[in-house]
Amino acid sequence: MDNKYQKDAKVFKALSDPNRLMIMEMLQSAERCACEILEDLHIGQSTLSHHMKILCDSGLVGSRRDGKWMYYSIDKEGCDVAKKLLDEITSQKENVTVGGRRCEC
Repeated sequence: MDNKYQKDAKVFKALSDPNRLMIMEMLQSAERCACEILEDLHIGQSTLSHHMKILCDSGLVGSRRDGKWMYYSIDKEGCDVAKKLLDEITSQKENVTVGGRRCEC
């Protein structure tokens, strides 16, 4: 499978979980410490780490360490890429070929 598709799929994987959608909503207003996210979601540290890894790997969220705490924020550039991706794959195109050839059925 093409590397581009694997990278693009990470964006949709990141947005396919209710907890991750809630995290994205929490980050809309400001950067949040992991401890705040934990408290609001009522999940364990390992579960949060898993969700944050997926969000960060997708490019939608950025992180920074300050002492022992991690802080997370929406990555505007990554979100712009995701918006563009969704627009590209949902736009109809004229004269599209399948697998590089036109269907002759």
